[in-house]
Amino acid sequence: MMQAFWGKHPGVAARVDELAAAVEKMAAQSQQKYGRHPDLLILPETSISGEADGDAYARAVSYEGVVGRTFEKLAKAHQTYIIVATYLREAGGSKQCSNAAVLVDRKGSVEGIYRKVHLVPSAGGGFEGGTTPGREFPVFTCDFGKLGIQICYDMEFDNGWRELQRKGAEIVAWPTQSPQRAHPCARAMELPAYIVSSTWRSNASVFEPTGKIVAGIQKPEEHVLVQEIDLSYMILPWSGKLRNGKALRDKFGDRAGFRYYEDEDLGMFWSNNPKMGIAEMARGMGLITAEAELARVRKLYQEAGIVGY
Repeated sequence: MMQAFWGKHPGVAARVDELAAAVEKMAAQSQQKYGRHPDLLILPETSISGEADGDAYARAVSYEGVVGRTFEKLAKAHQTYIIVATYLREAGGSKQCSNAAVLVDRKGSVEGIYRKVHLVPSAGGGFEGGTTPGREFPVFTCDFGKLGIQICYDMEFDNGWRELQRKGAEIVAWPTQSPQRAHPCARAMELPAYIVSSTWRSNASVFEPTGKIVAGIQKPEEHVLVQEIDLSYMILPWSGKLRNGKALRDKFGDRAGFRYYEDEDLGMFWSNNPKMGIAEMARGMGLITAEAELARVRKLYQEAGIVGY
């Protein structure tokens, strides 16, 4: 999703209605493009509460109440996970709040919460108007795969991304105010994993583990983006045997899907055949992943005594 949330806040109920309409639009677009419900919908950073404006707790909202009821109903109705982003009032009367992303599962239950670790320092001291920083980088096991979440400024710091990599995140949701493109491309390659941004302005994109942008929107009127991706993929490097992907297409036809990038000498490959995965297809043709090829070459360097290996 791409939408700005600056300016006067309309009230929690009105903002929730506004975002519910966006969820309905994304679900309808999923049905139109792919003939099925969406699996994951991501709302932009603090889209329910808006900006901190110097006092985050005053703007923060509780998940219980109209927020929880609305997104529980939407998740059930569209059989989807939803990431609900807001300054969140913590339970227990602690007067603390977090810049949070609440993960709602297909049954409408809260699967978990990611609390932004790398808050933006406030001019007068503290962080984001008195927001309490998170301490952990959870990875959520969803029915489609392993999901990590980072929020806006988290993009700039390595520790969260290293932890998501260690825990095996396959896709990372990035609710943000920032429209960055280059940095998320690099993070996607490093993990490797898909990154999906949901932003306030200028760009919202799906970043591929190759470092390429699969799909994106830049114009305000575009508003929402729905894109299908396959988390069971292989990244295959150039080889004469592969023939830029044509060899797989010749043997398997439309059962093999791919995007090949001649400018990068590699491609992203997946299977459209539920009875045969892309790994089996590639193995049968003697093709290996880019990662495996680099590992093979590093071993040769070690054996040759080349410095650094």
